Amino acid sequence: MTIRLRPHHLLCMLTYVGKGYSAAFVDNYDRIAARLSAGEDMLIVEGPDDICGPVADTDGSHCRTESVSTRDAQAAADAGALLGQTIRPGLALSLTGTQIEALRSAFRTGHIRPACAGCEWSALCTQIADGGYRDVRINVQASGSLSGAGTEKIHPRPADAAT
Repeated sequence: MTIRLRPHHLLCMLTYVGKGYSAAFVDNYDRIAARLSAGEDMLIVEGPDDICGPVADTDGSHCRTESVSTRDAQAAADAGALLGQTIRPGLALSLTGTQIEALRSAFRTGHIRPACAGCEWSALCTQIADGGYRDVRINVQASGSLSGAGTEKIHPRPADAAT
């Protein structure tokens, strides 16, 4: 299977520690974090994704707002520049442990955080990054691969290869 992920969630996943909008949201995100830690591939999408699922259509949800779409565009540009690829809807993506560590390092220093401006979770994410990413739910093994993944992954593939 493949996890559908909107671009700004490439940043959110770096600091996810089991906190969220509701118990259903956290349960869902925990399952996604386990799948990502096991090396499951991602498919970049526009709009609500698998993480948004439990809250996408609830009252007050911001999943479909222009500000979140703007956050997606900024995150795609910043993460893409760091990873050396264009992050866009339809991109099938696998990240190595080395790439996750590079993203976390750039996140900690603020280089890929412009998309986080105005996010209600920004202070928590700063605290997690400043604390060395203790207790994050998406883990990286010392071998440089996402937990559970045995080898480095191939980076982008054509979207039709993700099925």
